[in-house]
Amino acid sequence: MTRISLGLVTLLALSTAVSMVNAHEGHHHEEEQKAFTAPDAAIDITEFKATTIKAPFLEQFTNNWSDRWTASEATKETSAEGEVFSYVGQWAVEEPHKYPGLKGDLGLVAKSAATHHAISASLPEVIDNKDKTLVVQYEVKAQDGLECGGAYMKLLTDSPEGIKFKEFSNDTPYTIMFGPDKCGGTNKVHFIFRHKNPITGVYEEKHLQSAPLAQLNALSNLYTLIVKPDQTFEIKINGETASNGSLLENFEPAVNPLKEIDDPKDSKPADWVEEAKISDPTASKPEDWDENAPARIADETATKPENWLEDEPSEIPDPEAVKPEDWEDEEDGDWIAASVPNPKCQDNGCGKWVRPMISNPAYKGKWSAPMIDNPTYKGVWAPRKIANPDFFEDLHPSNFDKIGAVGFEIWTMQKDILFDNIYIGHSVNDAEALAAESWKIKHAAETKLEELANPRPKSDPTALTFKEDPIKFVVEELKEFFELAREDPMNAIQSRPIATAILAGTVGISFGLLLILMGLLSAAPVSTAASKKKTDEATADDEDHSKVDGSDEGSEEFKKEPVVRKRTTVVEDDE
Repeated sequence: MTRISLGLVTLLALSTAVSMVNAHEGHHHEEEQKAFTAPDAAIDITEFKATTIKAPFLEQFTNNWSDRWTASEATKETSAEGEVFSYVGQWAVEEPHKYPGLKGDLGLVAKSAATHHAISASLPEVIDNKDKTLVVQYEVKAQDGLECGGAYMKLLTDSPEGIKFKEFSNDTPYTIMFGPDKCGGTNKVHFIFRHKNPITGVYEEKHLQSAPLAQLNALSNLYTLIVKPDQTFEIKINGETASNGSLLENFEPAVNPLKEIDDPKDSKPADWVEEAKISDPTASKPEDWDENAPARIADETATKPENWLEDEPSEIPDPEAVKPEDWEDEEDGDWIAASVPNPKCQDNGCGKWVRPMISNPAYKGKWSAPMIDNPTYKGVWAPRKIANPDFFEDLHPSNFDKIGAVGFEIWTMQKDILFDNIYIGHSVNDAEALAAESWKIKHAAETKLEELANPRPKSDPTALTFKEDPIKFVVEELKEFFELAREDPMNAIQSRPIATAILAGTVGISFGLLLILMGLLSAAPVSTAASKKKTDEATADDEDHSKVDGSDEGSEEFKKEPVVRKRTTVVEDDE
């Protein structure tokens, strides 16, 4: 009865959740009445103040930003179709036009839609992260939303020849790529770092597995990456942890290759047998086995019902049909009324009566020999293992290549994507302090501005309530939830708690009822029909088990997984 208990507990928890939703609705109604019926709905916007925090790189796009940032003039060619694109997207530094959270706060804005953008800036000093913590942080504000495009940032690899900023493109070597990307089925926060093979000298991109979902909307969203010298990392979105793990365990392909690999020179011997089961060569088809017997036959015990109308057709011309006035027999042909079901056949069968078909008790199907263990079976063959000639071990991948510049190299369908408060350094505390004096104040003001711009008029006496029309109320709540979820799932969950509770409750009810049903079924008494059967003679309730083929083999021995055997080379010691 454990499942029944779990089901009842689930339903009890759901009942509590529903009560909380009702209480929340009343409280939310009062709060919104106060918020949106106030005579003065304006809010105070704080004046922007430049930070005094110091870092290897900290950009708030204050005076003389154009002396530090260089727009790319490069072109790039796609490998698939050979098309050439130029980075013609325009950049500007300006205040946001959507929900400005701080007065006089400027940001770097990608101004062009459906265009490639690229811009970069040199770091005042090259960052060497050997045995240090690396912190990367910046804000993204998609003022017009972002349906398809990137908003990630690249930390460009320092070069002895110097970075050519006007030629910055997707081919420019980078050390780390971090930030949101969204288009079609892609919606994630990239964390990619380039790692050099110490043996071959070849660089390989390491991509974070199970990257977190991006959060992109008209508010400023804060993205933070922290990489520590113990090889752990953490990604935060708006100050909340979205992902964490290890550079050595959570990236694809792995930083370090396998110590052993399959021997490419090894091959399966010609006499190696991998078939665990074979047909019994000693078996033969029984003499009374009729392979031609049909699976179904006419029921000879059936009789035609007395009210069967054998002379009546199942369909008749529609008696209410009328030939159209504009019908021309010479041009359109003879007019024929559409057929409709014969009303006389509604309660009685019509047409030629045919005996119903039943399963043939003599049917056995095609005979096949039973399967037996293969006496020559050796197991599934696998090549022997050898030492990987390309093996190396780097236990400190956080000692990234030196970073000499930062840049945005993106393609986006939407314009007016704003970047601000870029921090690249080694202090988690400084990054948090910068967020506290800029992003937190800004984000709070933006949230209030968004609420004022999109009020929910609960104070309207004509507004629908749950008590007035529960079904319509739920439908409207879910509609608003899914509209928000398409743009920002987390915002939908936070701003539409009632819809979230409804969805969670639906899952809870289904789960609870399923557990109760399973509990009842498992607690049902076992039928005693089997205990009454004393002989092997066929009875009415017997299933047909006379068919013999490979599918009848259900023994535990047949279900065992095959043993993997590997060839080994025995080397005799020299005497």
